[in-house]
Amino acid sequence: MTDFKQFLTRRRGGKRLDTTDILTYIYLITGVVVMFGPVLWLLMSSFKPPEAMYEFPPTFFPYQQETAIVEGYDDPLPLYDAILEDGTEAQLAQVARVGLVARMIDPQNPEAGLINVPIDQREPVRSIAFNLQNYTGAINRFPFMTYLRNTVVVTVAATLLTLLVNSMAAFGLSKYKFKGRDFLFLVMISTLMVPVSVILIPAFLVIARVGWSNDLLGLIVPGAATPTGVFLLRQYMLTIPDELLDSARIDGASEWRIYWQIILPLAGPAMAVLAIFSVMWRWNDFLWPLIVVTRSELFTLQVGLNAFQGELNVQWHYILAMTVLTLLPITIIFALLQKYITTGIATTGMK
Repeated sequence: MTDFKQFLTRRRGGKRLDTTDILTYIYLITGVVVMFGPVLWLLMSSFKPPEAMYEFPPTFFPYQQETAIVEGYDDPLPLYDAILEDGTEAQLAQVARVGLVARMIDPQNPEAGLINVPIDQREPVRSIAFNLQNYTGAINRFPFMTYLRNTVVVTVAATLLTLLVNSMAAFGLSKYKFKGRDFLFLVMISTLMVPVSVILIPAFLVIARVGWSNDLLGLIVPGAATPTGVFLLRQYMLTIPDELLDSARIDGASEWRIYWQIILPLAGPAMAVLAIFSVMWRWNDFLWPLIVVTRSELFTLQVGLNAFQGELNVQWHYILAMTVLTLLPITIIFALLQKYITTGIATTGMK
């Protein structure tokens, strides 16, 4: 905390703010607003009632209509700040609305009878309220825990398989010299320029042929080998001295032992970066699970969110609430492992 305070209060060339300091603060604040503003808006909107989703102008905080219990009425009545005919203001409860006129009553003096007030002469009395009904309603109406379990299984299994396959490929491409190695690596990297949509149909046909459609294996195995992961790990493994491997071979270590006990521990920062990327890829994947899986009990969270959208009605309050719950695990993982991203990427490619 002290280092962060010193960073914020640091000045260039003296105690007064320099122009560079002002521009830096403006740039950083703008970046924070652009990056985290939509996330905060999503979080606040997830607590809003359904009718508040369509308000214009929209509000940042979730508001709830204040009500009052009036003698002679079974249900609580909504409160409004109304302007009466004589120009005075009063807080009234609305009994009914007839066209452009609201029939209202004084909750403190209901014996006075009904008062007719034009609807444009009243403002609702509202207060900030964080309503959890969007979360509880969505969890109760949809198999959220089933979707969460499927997503966790796919993410964990696919990430472990990705780390294993990519690290073995990177080990071979970085520490073994054979004819065509650089060409093979170039071909592999060039696949990054191929759009995913181009290979969707061929990949699905392969999955269907081996019987993995409508199976979680169809979501786990196809994305195990990624050119990005191989490139990241290979560039990092190039920084590991070859003399360590030669010494291990002289001591009688097998190639598998060298890979498992020397390469993997030393490539820990790059492996952590790839693990974070893989978790984000698998957790947020929507198109491939939507194609491979058609049974609702095998849906992941991203596909399950699509179930809240009907042909004529979109349940935005449920979608926003479930989106927040979907973001929580990936946010926690990123917060815990984000320190490895800078270390792993900064040292990638250094010799």
